[in-house]
Amino acid sequence: MEDMVNSGVSLVTIWGMRLLTASLILIAGWMIGNYAKKTVISINKLDATLKTFLGGLAKYTIFAVAVISVLGEFGIQTASLLAVLGAAGLAIGLALQGTLSDVAAGVMLLIMRPFNVGDYIEGGGTAGTVKSLGLFGTELATPDNVYIYVPNSNLWGSDMKNFSRNKQRRQDINVGIGYSDDINKAFKTIEAVLKKEKRLITTDGKAPEVMVTNLGESSVDLIIRFWSQGSDYWDLKWDLTKSIKEALDKDGISIPFPMRTIELHDMSTQKPAANDKKKTAAKKKAA
Repeated sequence: MEDMVNSGVSLVTIWGMRLLTASLILIAGWMIGNYAKKTVISINKLDATLKTFLGGLAKYTIFAVAVISVLGEFGIQTASLLAVLGAAGLAIGLALQGTLSDVAAGVMLLIMRPFNVGDYIEGGGTAGTVKSLGLFGTELATPDNVYIYVPNSNLWGSDMKNFSRNKQRRQDINVGIGYSDDINKAFKTIEAVLKKEKRLITTDGKAPEVMVTNLGESSVDLIIRFWSQGSDYWDLKWDLTKSIKEALDKDGISIPFPMRTIELHDMSTQKPAANDKKKTAAKKKAA
């Protein structure tokens, strides 16, 4: 009886130590993984997009090693474990096709680099500034600072626009003037505004242009085309639109409203139709 009690105490002690050791290994693995992630992110020489991806990869790799060590602590052989994991991996892979495709897409995005952290992109049915590229998804922020989480497979599997990749951008401003206005005078007025703007690019065949694009229903449509640095895109659009409107007003050049002609007819003054006359005559005969 005493031997059985001693054996039970030894068994509890052994499994208790194993559970304690396993808990410590998991806690240590999680803490070391987080530390490794922070260390990778803090490396200044690494690209910002690469930091977040490699940081997450380092964290989960270390934690996976910790889990395998815990299994070894309980006497589970690695060879048999790999066989079990191989069989279970197929089932898990089928169940988590979407998640695995996100990881694969994240790797491809990291390799091909269609965007970097800080770029403004449009893809996967949404748009925003890239904040981070993770193993499973990409974090974006809209211009009004709304958080968006996009699975990597959505971005990789769709067309993507990167508005920040090219340093120089071209844009157009459309203006309509009246048919009675002097078109050459309008050109000179607009060109004078463009010459005063120092942020425009005027070299390498990218000088600003003013052209007639269409003879509309109520206006002669002009297009002002110019190049600038991408960082000046929106400020230039707003500033030049305002300046051009003010300059045209100052020189007496109108920007007409769409015109419509409406004709009103008094139905009471119209003569009755021939059928109406026949009906009236038939009623008189019947009476």
